[in-house]
Amino acid sequence: MRSTRMITAVEAHAEGEGGRVITGGMPPLKGASVFEQMQDMEAHHDDIRLMMLREPRGNPALCCNAIVPASHPDADAGFIIMEQTEYPPMSGSNTICVTTVLLETGILPMMEPVTNLTLETPAGLIQVTAHCKDGKVTRVSFLNVPAFAIHLDVPLDVPGHGQITVDIAWGGMFYVIADAAQFGIDPRAQNGSAIVRASEAMRAAAVAQYPVSHPENPALTGPTISQLNAAPLAPDTHGRGAVTVSSGAYDPNRPDRLSGALDRSPCGTGTCAKMAVLHAKGLLEVGQDYVNAGPLGTTFTGRIEGLAKVGDHDAIIPSLSGRGWIYGVSQYMLDPSDPFPQGYTVGDIWG
Repeated sequence: MRSTRMITAVEAHAEGEGGRVITGGMPPLKGASVFEQMQDMEAHHDDIRLMMLREPRGNPALCCNAIVPASHPDADAGFIIMEQTEYPPMSGSNTICVTTVLLETGILPMMEPVTNLTLETPAGLIQVTAHCKDGKVTRVSFLNVPAFAIHLDVPLDVPGHGQITVDIAWGGMFYVIADAAQFGIDPRAQNGSAIVRASEAMRAAAVAQYPVSHPENPALTGPTISQLNAAPLAPDTHGRGAVTVSSGAYDPNRPDRLSGALDRSPCGTGTCAKMAVLHAKGLLEVGQDYVNAGPLGTTFTGRIEGLAKVGDHDAIIPSLSGRGWIYGVSQYMLDPSDPFPQGYTVGDIWG
């Protein structure tokens, strides 16, 4: 057995969304912050992201995280988030997976019944509360970065679908958000192919017609991700959503080709972006819970904890909570003769 690289990872998911967590084998990353470490990884070590997320080691819906040293003195650990086409600055489901792994594997000490952590993400510091019992993290809650709406109820021309009305908001990533009924789609798991095609078309159109950047960090641009929403079904929920994570460049000349995958969870940053839109429209107040169901029927609970200002934008300070589970520990190796050191994508499931 030969190997030029060995990476140790803990396999986890948050309410259904896979969030692999690399705990060993990362190269040293340069940078005075986790954001700068992320930029260094993107520029010089992107082969790790490709190796871990593409086949044969990954799949289109998988996310991956790398635990890295925090640079901020108040942070207990840092982590970098990897998805199929980008390095998101923040992710709710991945925060839940990383917290679960850090505590259940003993990387950081667990205190029962509650462990408080500060994690450094590329988007900034995140205050985390982990509820713990018998060595298990039973629920993770965290205070997210401020979320805000940039465009409300604006017209968007989507090739193949006509004109629809969308919102564009930041919840840790920039989302384009629309009512699923405008596409004639019910955002359930079994309609995943139709959701992905419509959502990727909508995202590509929004990038062209409403490009946005974060007022405090212009390097954060978008929209890079999309969300289709619908009315709730379960009596203890307030809404439903289906978020599509892009896995390639959308080709408007080939709308039949998939180029994304459904977030299996209700999506943490997507829930926060949705809450920012609802608050801006006067539909959700400070202190109100918002239970958001994903395509599998699992839920995240969001709440507006306070108000803020981000640049010229009115913002909310959202919290989010959900559950994570560890389902395996893996070691990934790279044989120097392997013809696919950075993995591969195949059109049957990758578009």
